[in-house]
Amino acid sequence: MIDAWQRHDAQAHGARFTVDATYITFVGTYYQGRADIVESHRTLFEKHLKGPRLADEVLDIRFHGPDAAVVTGRGDTCKGSRPQKLTKIQTYTLVREADGERRIAAFRNTKRKPLLEAISFRTAPGLVPAAQKQPPRPSPP
Repeated sequence: MIDAWQRHDAQAHGARFTVDATYITFVGTYYQGRADIVESHRTLFEKHLKGPRLADEVLDIRFHGPDAAVVTGRGDTCKGSRPQKLTKIQTYTLVREADGERRIAAFRNTKRKPLLEAISFRTAPGLVPAAQKQPPRPSPP
């Protein structure tokens, strides 16, 4: 999928999705089905995303039996060097299809709001995810 994105190949990008996949963008646009995903990406690659590359990192992979997995990651687009902080959180639901290939059945892209997140964490520390909590520092001897 990443390779297809880097080449701005909407058809190859769409091939990584199931025929009936759902795709939700960070602005909330909902696409239903591979054909819709392909056509929307064809337009994106020709217009708004004509030059940028995709930067991504996998945060977590959880398998739910031999034929399903949920992948959580961070991503962003960039024209120059890879940004240090990726601004979107993504969830992929993958399924193994009859041909043995794993494809994306559902994708959700959420734009992070670091300022709002920081305010929320400061005013309600119980909202800080466990993965972001710092372990206590040992007291000096």
